[in-house]
Amino acid sequence: MAEAERIIGTPEVGDDPQPESAAPKGHRRIAALLVVAVLAYLLDLGTKMLVVAKLEHQPPIEIIGDLLKFEAVRNPGAAFGFGEAFTIIFTGIAAAVIVVIVRLARKLYSLPWAIALGLLLGGALGNLTDRIFRSPGVFRGAVVDFIAPAHFAVFNIADSAIVCGGILIVLLSFRGLDPDGTVHKD
Repeated sequence: MAEAERIIGTPEVGDDPQPESAAPKGHRRIAALLVVAVLAYLLDLGTKMLVVAKLEHQPPIEIIGDLLKFEAVRNPGAAFGFGEAFTIIFTGIAAAVIVVIVRLARKLYSLPWAIALGLLLGGALGNLTDRIFRSPGVFRGAVVDFIAPAHFAVFNIADSAIVCGGILIVLLSFRGLDPDGTVHKD
């Protein structure tokens, strides 16, 4: 985890980039992270419950002709269905991502980073919930995917949140904005 903190540029423990008066601002950023994470998680969980109840074992629903369909798919692997035999590893990776985000949150003073990490956290929790609680069993569960664009992989809201959070992190890194609110020019 120290390596992850080093890569994204968070200060070491003991370095205080913000004065004591900034503590409430940091708490607001953590609150923003949690709100975004909870919203992403609940949206993902709700859509998956709806898909399982109404769409599973039914023909796909065309949303925009052949360009976009809703189709219930159980995915035991990673993106594009790769790695079906490694479900337990993906479960561990999701859990590790959650732990890293929780550790980074205490040093968070940037609203854009709070949003990005909230998206990652909500998405990781959404897919981890599937891996823990869905069949075929604990830590081997298949993720419910249902958004099926033409000529692309089927995905879900959690996947979308993870990708959007990742893109935002890349953009923030290119702009030189660190999670602690500092800006650097390299």
